[in-house]
Amino acid sequence: MATKRDYYEVLEVTRTSTTEEIKRSYRKLAVKHHPDKNPGDPTAEDKFKEIGEAYDILMDTDKRAAYDRFGHGAFASGMGGAGGGGGGIFEQFFGGAQRTDKEGKQRGADLRYDLQIRLEEAAFGCEKEIEVEKLEACTQCNGSGAEAGSRAVTCRDCGGRGQVISSRGFFQVSQTCPRCRGTGQVIERPCRTCSGEGRVEAPSRIKLKIPPGIEDGSRLRSMRNGEAGIRGGPAGDLYVVIHVKEHEVFEREGEHLFCEVPVPFTIAALGGELKAPTLEGQAQLKIPAGTQSGTAFKLRARGMPVLNSAARGDLVVRVLVEVPTKLNGEQRKKLEEFAELMGEDNAPLHKSFFEKAKEFFG
Repeated sequence: MATKRDYYEVLEVTRTSTTEEIKRSYRKLAVKHHPDKNPGDPTAEDKFKEIGEAYDILMDTDKRAAYDRFGHGAFASGMGGAGGGGGGIFEQFFGGAQRTDKEGKQRGADLRYDLQIRLEEAAFGCEKEIEVEKLEACTQCNGSGAEAGSRAVTCRDCGGRGQVISSRGFFQVSQTCPRCRGTGQVIERPCRTCSGEGRVEAPSRIKLKIPPGIEDGSRLRSMRNGEAGIRGGPAGDLYVVIHVKEHEVFEREGEHLFCEVPVPFTIAALGGELKAPTLEGQAQLKIPAGTQSGTAFKLRARGMPVLNSAARGDLVVRVLVEVPTKLNGEQRKKLEEFAELMGEDNAPLHKSFFEKAKEFFG
């Protein structure tokens, strides 16, 4: 088995980093290694999954505390050769899927599903239906794990104690009985369909409601949509990690959106109106005469909705002055005449720059 890298190293942060620092680093790395940006590159896909796994642990207060104390061993099964299907340290401390009652019922495992959505869907919210292949309750035995008319009998391996003793040198070690999983009982005639576990693998379709304003990396919890429990135990939960697809026009920073729009040289010089894109369609921008390339215009409340709030961010439009690349004879002549008429007062940026840099130009 490959050695797992340190989660802090994976996210390029330190053990003292705040949640905001972890979140910022995750976003940067997730964009860099996203499968959409690296088509056909299995290494990038593996790194993307590794980043997501590290983020899930370090953004959860309890899981991060367990990881800081025990490392990857906090989430490994079969700690220290204890055997018998035990969960990791985190599960033992915080109520994981390894708990089994006297009837052998055991909570199902939690599942993770990565869902990619468009920026527009993240902005306005949407409903999604996903298909998850998971362990569902066996319909033959209704999740009990037993054939009709069968009953539970005392486990012969542990004599009903749920624990077995094994000798290791000078020591005797007590561990969970692997046959009855610590319940002290086994089913007399296990269900032939599920082999007594009470569940079988099957596809399941689940509907999700995506709230407006959701951010990349957010997790949605769908209760009881994880794996079915063993022998009728409660189902685990499904955690859906949201990945917002990179947009061709807009760049998102929190609740604010940014975009760049080319503006003709003539409108920048003379002033006029310019069409700018928004999530709802087009908006008209008034461009003052003499607008310089790189000037930013703010459209208030045209950005992303704030999650669970009526507030909304802004859209910042940065204009890029477009210089003509092909001129006919008449156009060139007119521009040459214009250049002769230009004075330094009409080029303040040019004049200011050369005053500051005159020692370099003599």
